[in-house]
Amino acid sequence: MAIAVIIAVILQIGFGFLLGPYAIGHMRGSFEEIVDLTKTVAATTATLCIPVFIALPILVPKSVPLIAGPFALVAMLGLRLLVRSWKTRNPVGVQPGATEDAQRVLVFGAGEGGRQLVRAMVRDRSRTYLPVAIIDDDPRKQRLTVEGVRVRGTRDALEQVADEYGAEVLAIAMPSADADLIRDLSDRADHVGMDVMVLPPVSDLIGRPSLGDLRNLDLADLLGRRAISLDTSAIAATISGKRVLVTGAGGSIGSELCRQIMRFGPAALFPLDRDESALHAVQLSLKRPGLFERDGSLLVDIRDAEAVKLMFADVRPDIVFHAAALKHLPLLEQFPYEAYKSNVLGTLNVLAAAAACGVDTVVNISTDKAADPTCMLGYSKRVAERLTAGYAVDHPGRFVSVRFGNVLGSRGSVVHAFTAQIERGGPVTVTHPDVERFFMLIPEACQLVLEAAAAAPGHGEVMVLDMGRPQKIVDVARALIRMSGRSDVKIDFTGLRPGEKLTEDLVANAETITRTKNPLVTSAQVIPLEEKLLPDRTVHDHASAMAWCRAHSVTVEPMP
Repeated sequence: MAIAVIIAVILQIGFGFLLGPYAIGHMRGSFEEIVDLTKTVAATTATLCIPVFIALPILVPKSVPLIAGPFALVAMLGLRLLVRSWKTRNPVGVQPGATEDAQRVLVFGAGEGGRQLVRAMVRDRSRTYLPVAIIDDDPRKQRLTVEGVRVRGTRDALEQVADEYGAEVLAIAMPSADADLIRDLSDRADHVGMDVMVLPPVSDLIGRPSLGDLRNLDLADLLGRRAISLDTSAIAATISGKRVLVTGAGGSIGSELCRQIMRFGPAALFPLDRDESALHAVQLSLKRPGLFERDGSLLVDIRDAEAVKLMFADVRPDIVFHAAALKHLPLLEQFPYEAYKSNVLGTLNVLAAAAACGVDTVVNISTDKAADPTCMLGYSKRVAERLTAGYAVDHPGRFVSVRFGNVLGSRGSVVHAFTAQIERGGPVTVTHPDVERFFMLIPEACQLVLEAAAAAPGHGEVMVLDMGRPQKIVDVARALIRMSGRSDVKIDFTGLRPGEKLTEDLVANAETITRTKNPLVTSAQVIPLEEKLLPDRTVHDHASAMAWCRAHSVTVEPMP
């Protein structure tokens, strides 16, 4: 027996170094370690059978190696799992008392994302988070245990489980969770004073979910907006090697547009704006020196027709993205002449200069308020769409408009207004409890603009993005209040403002919709504005500007 034991030990050590478990630092209890250990034991058992079977006299009964091999494998695996469990609960380098300082986490989701997140928390040496329980709506997972952390119920038990285990943070570990689920969980967590963190969408994850992927809840999660992926190859083919000019480059849309354009390798990029500080900021964001020394910056007011014409003739762009506009609805209702000068005459100046120097593609950025407009912002942007369509008829080149809804985080959006009101302690003012709007992300809006430049026929049509369901403005206000942690902030309803709708439309009732190659993008035709009806000097004050724009923002063909 002693001889057989010595032979077995020598063979196990030899094959262990040769096949892996003793030569490679596996994670204790991992699949790789189990496979290598099984191969080692199998090789040892098979080799040990040779001297046992042929030795005379008999060393040990011939059944001993065949029985000892499986028993040895089970014992070694059991020991390794015990070591792994102990090291998991008592990782090397963890300071005494670190567990007491860790934030106690309730994890929602016992799927792959939740299991990976719990394991990452348990193995984290810094002990920033300590998982105390898991909840999941799947009844088949109610008895599941992950690293000693059990599933304790469904979301209906969230408040009870959080109170029982003293949870301070709710971690939503479902990368595929939709906005309705996130809002429901966020509301439940808010009732018991828990912070909420989420794993990003699967498309944003690299590999398996980890502790570093966990982030704070943001407004985009609550509204369900996710940046979409469009045809980047077509966009690159359109922009690469071309001279590109962006009006209104200092704004939130214009500046993001500049940053995205730079990714596609244009021959030159010309940011144009009348605000020198905004131009400086966008140059710095493009990682340029910001010294305005032949860096492409153009300080021009699009209301100045002659200056725009001279600048276009000087830089001779191939593609123009027209993002410059006035867009604050209440102000434009009070000062419609300003809207006329910027949104109508400014657009006309850009179109005329582009046509004069032979620009290949002009993309006019519009708004959903141009569909069946009821306010000066909508009237003026509708006229801008008609002007763009008119130039598509009368001039060579491609002319297209892009129409989308409210952009989260853009200058002048409700997010900034609500945030400022919350910081002052409230109240947050909402015009009506039922008013709702379409929302999208700034990168998403800019991707649509680039897609239009690449894919639209350019016959004056309006490209419209499928923006999903509109969101109630009061829900946005509540989400921002919840995220601020100031539950004492109230919401006041002030009544609809002049020209404001309860619900916006992306397409006018009389417009014809055409599908495009991209299922998220549709095309609508607008009536071109004839050359004889182009703006003239008879518009000279607020009243005449409002009247002219309202009269020329028709959505159907006029009767003879």
